[in-house]
Amino acid sequence: MTGKLTVVGTGPGSPDQATPEALAAIAASHVFFGYGPYLDRLTLRDDQRRVASDNREELARAKDALMTAASGERVCVVSGGDPGVFAMAAAVCEAIEAGPPAWRALELSIVPGVTAMLAVAARVGAPLGHDFCAISLSDNLKPWTVIEARLRAVAGAGLVIALYNPISKARPWQLGSAFSILREVLPWSTPVIFGRAAGRPDEAISVVTLADADPAKADMATCVIIGSPETRIIERPGQSPLVYSPRGVQK
Repeated sequence: MTGKLTVVGTGPGSPDQATPEALAAIAASHVFFGYGPYLDRLTLRDDQRRVASDNREELARAKDALMTAASGERVCVVSGGDPGVFAMAAAVCEAIEAGPPAWRALELSIVPGVTAMLAVAARVGAPLGHDFCAISLSDNLKPWTVIEARLRAVAGAGLVIALYNPISKARPWQLGSAFSILREVLPWSTPVIFGRAAGRPDEAISVVTLADADPAKADMATCVIIGSPETRIIERPGQSPLVYSPRGVQK
């Protein structure tokens, strides 16, 4: 018996932002591995079962899912957002590379999803309309010195920056430090977007300048987008402002 492993992203949280391809993959799977709150978003049938684990157990989760698929099951590994953006697809690939030959023989499908920075950007306009990058502020898998160097490099190169995993109880200082680094390079008038839980009932979106960016506005459900020197704010009477990055560098 040959199993199958599918890695899906359920989007930022709203059921409307899960793609039809992801929903079809979920319907076709029997065993689901994922972080508990992400599995809670699924409506499963009686013949489907879930295996929840903590959010810092990605590699162990990937190995368990691969072993289950190798036994002949149709397995689904569930991420929020897009599974290839700071999520489970990379952990699954890492496990396959280091694992037994049987795992390389498995049928594997990775289904794209709507990642948080796209949902947040759509709420305010088009801040990602030109060159941009995404950086995780978590230093669980890389040193903080590497994060600092990358922030300085991409800000100096004029890229819009989407920050994932900006703050947590274990590392409450890092977003404030990131803002301090960016203020050394960018104009303090640069737009900063705090996008919390985009698409969910508790969504909170705000636009401030880099000068006024307060780390206390963020938590682990927040994606923070920092504009480039080219990013603009269009004020609109009676409506939220539009934030966008022009398609070309202004002369």
